[in-house]
Amino acid sequence: MNLNRGCYLLLVLAALASILTPHPVAMWLLLANVLTFVIYGVDKLAARKDWRRVPEVTLLTLGFVGGWGGAMVGQQLFRHKTQKQPFKTYFIISMIASILLMAAIYYFSLRQAF
Repeated sequence: MNLNRGCYLLLVLAALASILTPHPVAMWLLLANVLTFVIYGVDKLAARKDWRRVPEVTLLTLGFVGGWGGAMVGQQLFRHKTQKQPFKTYFIISMIASILLMAAIYYFSLRQAF
């Protein structure tokens, strides 16, 4: 299986698993961050071994859907994608967009409750 497709398959499985828990949002954030962290580590290993890499758009997508915390830890721990431009800029933009989206969802869910 293609590594990129495997990343997205794991992301879908994490989403489905989080729906089945009592606290789906918290579980989603936990799973997305752990998955993103692991994929950064796998991509760093692939870079060292000259294997097929995870596309940057996949790494950015994983961060955008809530895994940006795991991405930040993975970048620092594995020393991966910390200096590469324009990835660094795109990552910051995707992280800000993710936080704004989560805040908007939270805000509008509160308005619906009252």
